[in-house]
Amino acid sequence: MNWRTIHLADVQAAPWRNGGGVTRELAAWPAQGEWVWRMSVAEVAASGPFSRFEGITRWFAVLQGAGVVLNVNTPSDGGAAGAGEHRLTVTDPPLCFDGGLATDCQLINGPTQDFNLMVQGSGRPARMVRIQGDFQAAVSATKTVAVYAINSGASVRFDTEEIYMEPDTLIWRTLAEAATAQVQAAHALWMEMSV
Repeated sequence: MNWRTIHLADVQAAPWRNGGGVTRELAAWPAQGEWVWRMSVAEVAASGPFSRFEGITRWFAVLQGAGVVLNVNTPSDGGAAGAGEHRLTVTDPPLCFDGGLATDCQLINGPTQDFNLMVQGSGRPARMVRIQGDFQAAVSATKTVAVYAINSGASVRFDTEEIYMEPDTLIWRTLAEAATAQVQAAHALWMEMSV
């Protein structure tokens, strides 16, 4: 299988527009033009607002640090994905929310490192799962899958293929046929996106 591998240390950091942190874009598809999905790691140094991304569904997971409290403002027309106040730490499931909503981030006790998955539109199926131990998934063809090993290595098995990942590393690919995935990791993230 043709896996793409990205090490966090090899990606240059870009400052946020509001000065509250920096972001390292690990992968985006397609590589040219407007992306359909994007994965990045952010270093949040100060409390403050998130940039708004209209028309984007966003997943957010804390990787390091004491965590954050995200206040995702409820829109005037009522309910929206992820609206409300959310306390997130390194053990909590990723939060999925509407990236177009005004979102305020308050650091709980100092800077954090966080993972972001952003997907165009609300109707495109996607998910992010935190792994702490063993994980298994049956994945259909034409899905894009990704694993991010957080602060320890990860072992990934796709049918008969085995991959060992170093810490702070992302692997991803689009599957040509259905596969069964197994991940063993002390701390990792699993992602699926429809293409």
